[in-house]
Amino acid sequence: MRLRKYNKTLGILSLIAGTLLLSGCDSALLSPKGQIGVEQRSLILTAFGLMLIVVIPAIAMAIAFAWKYRESNTEAKYSPNWSHSNKVEAVVWTVPILIILFLGILTWKTTHSLEPSKPLVSDVKPIEVQVVALDWKWLFIYPEQGIATVNQLAFPANTPVNFKITSNSVMNSFFIPTLGSQIYAMAGMQTKLHLIANEPGTFDGISSNYSGAGFSGMKFKAIATANQQDFEQWVAKVKQSPESLTTMEAFETLAKPSEFHPVEYFSSVKPDLFMSVINKFMSHDKSMSEGTHEGMDMSHAAHAGAEE
Repeated sequence: MRLRKYNKTLGILSLIAGTLLLSGCDSALLSPKGQIGVEQRSLILTAFGLMLIVVIPAIAMAIAFAWKYRESNTEAKYSPNWSHSNKVEAVVWTVPILIILFLGILTWKTTHSLEPSKPLVSDVKPIEVQVVALDWKWLFIYPEQGIATVNQLAFPANTPVNFKITSNSVMNSFFIPTLGSQIYAMAGMQTKLHLIANEPGTFDGISSNYSGAGFSGMKFKAIATANQQDFEQWVAKVKQSPESLTTMEAFETLAKPSEFHPVEYFSSVKPDLFMSVINKFMSHDKSMSEGTHEGMDMSHAAHAGAEE
């Protein structure tokens, strides 16, 4: 009796402790600050609600059946020969089919409307940002402003941001949870992402794809300034930096693996740096492809000689 009372008390204390510990948790996906994030939250909540149409009745019936047909209930109807009901079959199959059909149509439409490479409709001129995933930090290049930063990104609120993304190493994933979609960064390739912040603020940016020992520190801050003037002040601050990134040698030095890299500003940047990073791997792929073709030709020649 004492042990049962102790277990009950421990269970209540655990529940209270869990509630207090989780009270500070906040889901970025459910607290969006951008247009894309808002639409994605709507999709998540709609899908969740539709699935509850099946889950809640199933849980309720499991509890109700267990209670009704418990061993001590001698008044429950006993039907050992019962095996089929058209009404039950109709409900069990029709409801899930309708939900899956609706979810399929909703997901199809939303997936196309929120396609990452699709530009956002806006009367405001977008900001262009080129993103390079390094080990283990993020390089942001502003081609129009002629500057670059590490682990800090800035843009005006209510202004579309057109991202072009690549990697200088292994595959990675660029993600600002409160603003919306994540997208992969791959060496020798360029992916596109369009986001917008609906309000000023500082948002956490992360790498959402494990990429090695320094992965946990591969984070950055995305600053949505209140207006264009504040953004220009931030650009002017970056241009005061004595550091520059005008050669591939300087880039390769920066690209060396480092963990928890601090924010760094570059007042000038090589104009075609982003494409140079991509082309490094494109030329490698080309030489590999040519080598493969040569190997195939040699094997074919050897095979033809064997036949002769």
